[in-house]
Amino acid sequence: MAPRIVIIGGGSVQWVPKLLRDIANTPSLHGSEIVIEDIDGASVPCMVGLAEHIAEVRGIPLTVTGTTDQRAALAGAQFVVVAISTGGFASMRHDLAIPAGFGVRQTIGDTVGPGGIARALRNIPVLVDIARDMEALCSDAWLLNVTNPMTTLCRAITGQSSIKAVGLCHEITITQLLLSLLLDTSYFDVDMTVAGVNHFPIITELRLAGADGFADLTELLEGGDVLDQPLAIELPDGVLHGGPRGDKWTKRDIVDHSQIKFDVFRRFGVLPGAGDRHVAEFFAGYLTEESAWGERWGVQLVPIEVHEGSQVDHLADFGRDLASDHVSEWPSGELVAPLIDSLITGTPRVMPLNIPNDGSVADLPDGVVVEMMCVADRDGVRGRDQVSLPPFLAEHLRRISASQEFTVQAALSGQRSLVLDAMQTDPLAGRMDARRLDEMATELLGATAAWLPRFAS
Repeated sequence: MAPRIVIIGGGSVQWVPKLLRDIANTPSLHGSEIVIEDIDGASVPCMVGLAEHIAEVRGIPLTVTGTTDQRAALAGAQFVVVAISTGGFASMRHDLAIPAGFGVRQTIGDTVGPGGIARALRNIPVLVDIARDMEALCSDAWLLNVTNPMTTLCRAITGQSSIKAVGLCHEITITQLLLSLLLDTSYFDVDMTVAGVNHFPIITELRLAGADGFADLTELLEGGDVLDQPLAIELPDGVLHGGPRGDKWTKRDIVDHSQIKFDVFRRFGVLPGAGDRHVAEFFAGYLTEESAWGERWGVQLVPIEVHEGSQVDHLADFGRDLASDHVSEWPSGELVAPLIDSLITGTPRVMPLNIPNDGSVADLPDGVVVEMMCVADRDGVRGRDQVSLPPFLAEHLRRISASQEFTVQAALSGQRSLVLDAMQTDPLAGRMDARRLDEMATELLGATAAWLPRFAS
């Protein structure tokens, strides 16, 4: 029997169209009941219309309904996908502008740093409320979170409820694609051991059809002209931010877009598995005035206007999808549909997921949410590997995790002192003068107070 899949934040033109296409491309999900839920009532019928259009074009059975009533949507669900942004661009604008005014520049500001902490404070209570409703209405359902900051949100859910929650991110799958192109091997022959947190997953082992991939990568990076070889395929849009130097993508283009990633590799012998715009925010040394705020490393800051421009592009894509008589059969690279397929059919898959640590990542406490390679099948989701990191990165990761723990506690309690603890521990915010940090936190909490009811008293 096909499942009932509820999408909270179902009006998202960034996320939901590609999730719907992936569902249409997954035979086990044909016949599913799709529920589109969103607090924006105007967006719901539009997305319901797109889902129905996809089903009609592809000739597959889907039952699609829409609602603004979260509890009605959740009743009887087997899978709940969460794709929200509390406060939207109005709140995110402050996440970027206020820290910048205090000398803290962020490439994205949605995961760590003062912006990531503020975003977590807004989103955690909302996600925990969803989990509470699920406990009452669909207690055996899976919560599949694609919302940032993923680690802290999943940690709050798993720590405060009995709901099975998993975080899904495409960064490792993109890195797998890029490594396959750099090293001239099949995507499916690239196998990685991973330990870390979302947007800072560390690849500690790389195997190419069983051989040592790090040895090949080291040789490539020292290879000179070999980097000018064109890639075997053109990169899909959005895989790397920015374009190639010439008419065709080359291996050198990938390296130039990944300077921070490969700098970490040269220093420590392990490889960050996320894009440089995310990795930069986990280190104080890559986003400095001396480096022109990351420009020397090939990284550019993403102002709020770029995010707003991307939303315009997503809306245009939505309109084209709705008018098209073709639905792409290419996978989006997101993991929601493949994970659901594994859970309901038992088809085993190895995929990068964010789950509570059970000793698999030796450098972090049990219970904190970690990103690692997991096995998914009818029995659920579990970590595949036992992993340890090089000493410096292990210590650095513990600091990041500690900041995330303070962030969760602050979001749940409304204690301002815990916000300061989180920021003082965070690598970006923690380099500030203590008094200025206090002033920044006060200004950030005040500017986003409309979305922070726990901090009202």
